[in-house]
Amino acid sequence: MKDLLWDEFQDTVSQCLIRHRSILDVISKFQEAGARVNRAVLKAVTSCGCVSIEARKAQIPPDITLGELRKYMDSHLRGQVCEHCREVVEDEVGKLLFYLAGLCNALDLNLYDILIKEHKKVSTLGQYSLT
Repeated sequence: MKDLLWDEFQDTVSQCLIRHRSILDVISKFQEAGARVNRAVLKAVTSCGCVSIEARKAQIPPDITLGELRKYMDSHLRGQVCEHCREVVEDEVGKLLFYLAGLCNALDLNLYDILIKEHKKVSTLGQYSLT
């Protein structure tokens, strides 16, 4: 069922993406969508204030194992994204997915196949993937 949803989404994008069919348009729109996601997150911090960023250098002991590293890493986010900001970020991520599917269409790639391949790689490598 999930693979059908991804394939349907990619097919729907192919049918809807009329004005920006050129690979140049798709790449620039994808990049713009990524910037809009970033902007929406930053607006949650700077305009709304529902979340804040508190960043500093990670204090990692020299004798820990790779498995213990996660305990010392931080997202630097404080607070919870409010409902309004969540909706804005979700909308922008949706547009990013739209143009990602458009990019895959332009290059004759299957988005679901890429997702499965990446999932297998990450689950196989686990913490050693260092993503």
